[in-house]
Amino acid sequence: MANQNFRDAKKARNDEFYTQYSDIEKEINAYLELDENAFRDKTVLLPCDDPEWSAFTRFFATQFERLGLRKLISTSYAPDAKPKVLDLHPTLFEIESPQFDKSKSTSRGKIFVLDEDRNGDRKIDLDDLDWTYLEGDGDFRSEEVSRLRDEADIIVTNPPFSLFQDFLSWIMEAEKSFLLIGPMSALTYKDVFRYLAEGKLWLGNGFESGNAYFASPRRQDFAEGVFDDSTGLVKFRNVDWLTNMDHGRRHQALGLMTQQDNVKYVDDLKQAGYRKYDNYDAIEVSRTKYIPSDYKGLMGVPVSFLQKHNPEQFEIVGMSGNGTMPSDALIPGQAKYDRPYLDGRRMYVRLFIRNRGE
Repeated sequence: MANQNFRDAKKARNDEFYTQYSDIEKEINAYLELDENAFRDKTVLLPCDDPEWSAFTRFFATQFERLGLRKLISTSYAPDAKPKVLDLHPTLFEIESPQFDKSKSTSRGKIFVLDEDRNGDRKIDLDDLDWTYLEGDGDFRSEEVSRLRDEADIIVTNPPFSLFQDFLSWIMEAEKSFLLIGPMSALTYKDVFRYLAEGKLWLGNGFESGNAYFASPRRQDFAEGVFDDSTGLVKFRNVDWLTNMDHGRRHQALGLMTQQDNVKYVDDLKQAGYRKYDNYDAIEVSRTKYIPSDYKGLMGVPVSFLQKHNPEQFEIVGMSGNGTMPSDALIPGQAKYDRPYLDGRRMYVRLFIRNRGE
């Protein structure tokens, strides 16, 4: 049901899901644990943000000196560019600022910049943020925001999910480091998957137990168990952090048994062992923990494997249904390659991997 709510939100272009401060802190710390200078002397851009209440802006501004940032830039969409159902109004922060301009408030995006001690308290933090209106509505594809992208070293945000593929392409064309929250379904898109297979994109450290909780300004249209009215949080299991920045968990090898031992000890495999697909020259591996450590050929695994993928341990070869499977992995004479088939039965989408072991 959570997946359906996500699809409904995307269809309605209701992309207003706000990331929690604790999740941002946990994710950023994973990169610092591997490299304490990962953000040092860097300009960080937070596009598609809402700086007045954004946890992204608050985190990076509060942690500006600890991270050693050179500059922080945060931009927002104009209210007129957002779904009308949200019925957004200027915040008290904006109205009480000397820069407030009623004629620009709904049609212009805003830009917040932090790069110096403006209030003279000898530290750079949230109180030193300076803001003004953008010339346009804050769309990331505009020339104005693209110039900010080109200035930045690292782009961090929770972009509109309905525009995720366009947003990722916008970053990739500028060859920037990035840390994004995005829908796992985007990884099945051919163009996005190629970044994954080429080692230009991978999953981040991730949310606790695979559960992401976002704040939402809307308090309706969510199924029971998805929206918690007491906290105002919406639960999703189909999103994750996507990045091209290194973190320690990415290099943790999976502890796996051999093909022979799995067949001997795993109840699910004792009867039939590892079966080959009808239409792919590969074996079916229904769960990541069942991957045999010594199998040399192709293996079809659940997409959730990506949360534990170690690039030194496994090569990503292709994915069913998006045209990325190599021709020598396709068994001739089959009617369909949209999904793997076992004994004529259509399976779930599978990621195909190969062991890099000797």
